[in-house]
Amino acid sequence: MPAATGTFVLKARTFECMGTVIGLTLPMGSPAEGQPGPDELVAATAVVERLFQDLDEIFSLYRPDSEASRLARGELKLPHASAPMREAYAEAHEWRLRTEGAFTPERPDGVLDLSGIIKGHAIREAGTSLLALGRRDWCLNAGGDVLVSGSPRPGSTEPWTAGVVDPADRRTLITGYALGGNGRHNAIATSGSAERGEHIWRAGNGAQDGGGFVQVTVAAADIVTADVLATAIVAGGAPMLNHAADNWDVAVLAIRADGSMLATPAFQPA
Repeated sequence: MPAATGTFVLKARTFECMGTVIGLTLPMGSPAEGQPGPDELVAATAVVERLFQDLDEIFSLYRPDSEASRLARGELKLPHASAPMREAYAEAHEWRLRTEGAFTPERPDGVLDLSGIIKGHAIREAGTSLLALGRRDWCLNAGGDVLVSGSPRPGSTEPWTAGVVDPADRRTLITGYALGGNGRHNAIATSGSAERGEHIWRAGNGAQDGGGFVQVTVAAADIVTADVLATAIVAGGAPMLNHAADNWDVAVLAIRADGSMLATPAFQPA
């Protein structure tokens, strides 16, 4: 890899979609040296925003005109749904099998709810689009779920750093985790009840595990794996954490209501 040249400043743009704030950060430099300038950040953000909006129009249960809402009301049956809906359901069903039921695409009332996978899917697709645009160095953050590429200092192996907040005090960071650079993990996702309340349907093991975890952070090579496993571990408790650590190349930090933590060796808090 060539040595890093020039001076870079990180610049970000944000927008709201899927009930959260999405931010795209690029290292800005001198356009004369072939480095991205402000106009490229605006253009790249517009591409990401359009992708998120398109998926929200299909999958949001908060939009009465969405395909997901039509399915929930019984106006549409899954076999007759669009290809993106059926493909997302198939992916979610595969994750249900792989997590032994800890991750599920159905709510307790039987309504199909793919929100547990769609945000990660949107981030993944946005990352693919950014790479197709020729952008190699970026950080995409959707409500604390982060996917990175390259480095904040193009041409170097310097990693991006993602912070993990304390569920008991959202102003405090517990630790940081290096993403990208030469590391094996490019994505990190956090799930739990600290910010949004109880919105995860806990499996039997999670409910019996001393109240389970209030927050779980997972780092992985890809964002969908990180996002799904974070949700599954909150739902399935310590047994699911052990299953994830045994079957995926991930780092996990899980926090209980009393503040105690469980962490895999690669994710020991500072």
